[in-house]
Amino acid sequence: MHQFDVESLVAGRWRNGGGATREIVSWPVGGEEFEWRASVADIDRDGPFSAFPGVDRTFTLVAGDGVRLSAPRLFDRTARAGEPLAFPGDLELAAELRGGACRAFNIMVRRGRRAARVDRVTGPVVPPGGHAGVFYVLDGRWRAGAGQSPLAAGQGLWWDEGDEAPGGAFAPLSPGAVALWADVATVS
Repeated sequence: MHQFDVESLVAGRWRNGGGATREIVSWPVGGEEFEWRASVADIDRDGPFSAFPGVDRTFTLVAGDGVRLSAPRLFDRTARAGEPLAFPGDLELAAELRGGACRAFNIMVRRGRRAARVDRVTGPVVPPGGHAGVFYVLDGRWRAGAGQSPLAAGQGLWWDEGDEAPGGAFAPLSPGAVALWADVATVS
């Protein structure tokens, strides 16, 4: 397992200047083409989203008042805090902020190779063996399996299917604890 703190990750500015991305992991690490990727994006203003052909995306707003994602006649949804929103990365989307800057947790998987499910959790989570995943704390403190230091807001762990799975469950240690759990499985 690999621990991270979002604030210590390097922020790469978007080419269009509308935001920055802090990459948690791009698997395989150092690979030319990712099979799956996790990141946190800070969106500063309205503008286009980059298209990722052949990729399925799950976008979860973690701070801010909402983001409308739209492609004329194809897609029109508003992302709200804590509600995972899945869509094909092939779409050329425009983002419209609903009240100023925001932050989002993103999971992208190469279609046909990996599949992802993202859940907002407030209780114990036991990741299945043989799956990759990301556990990202939004609020409170969490026990992160046997032998791990507690995690606080903005911190988390990621692992790939070949890594040792987290020992035991992720469990809240404080009232009101909230996290996002992304389960990433290989497609047979």
